[in-house]
Amino acid sequence: MDIKQIQDLIRFVSKSGVNEVSIEQNDFKITIKTNQAPTYVTATVPQAPAQAPQPAATIPAEAPVHINAPADVAPAADTSNYITVKSPMIGTFYRSAGPDKPLFVNVGDEIKEGSVLCIIEAMKLFNEIESEVSGRIVKILADNASPVEYDQPLFLVEPM
Repeated sequence: MDIKQIQDLIRFVSKSGVNEVSIEQNDFKITIKTNQAPTYVTATVPQAPAQAPQPAATIPAEAPVHINAPADVAPAADTSNYITVKSPMIGTFYRSAGPDKPLFVNVGDEIKEGSVLCIIEAMKLFNEIESEVSGRIVKILADNASPVEYDQPLFLVEPM
């Protein structure tokens, strides 16, 4: 399994609502776990692991639609000239580096390309999420210390 297949599998797990996926081949084993409430899916795949996402995708496909629908509707209600900063991974969203540390950004703050906006903890790794645009923070769409999904909107930025 190459890195592209692993990334695709992580995206699938984050969007499907499945809590844990384990794949074992001859000399390779991978387990992906999320912080979501457990959803149990059992699938038996004869030989090709690429077929596993197809049957499993149809089972929990409705869950992410219901979870993400309100977040997707909120930015549409705002003016369309805002840029939505989305989560590049699943994990836990943090607005600061620690409980006693200052917040990275607040509503109204001006940011530059490369500014740290938040941290997402995934698999015990703390990943700094940097801005890809310059502008002003209009709205923060995720709550501190809450789980976030892949591609979930986190911030609305008014470009400058």
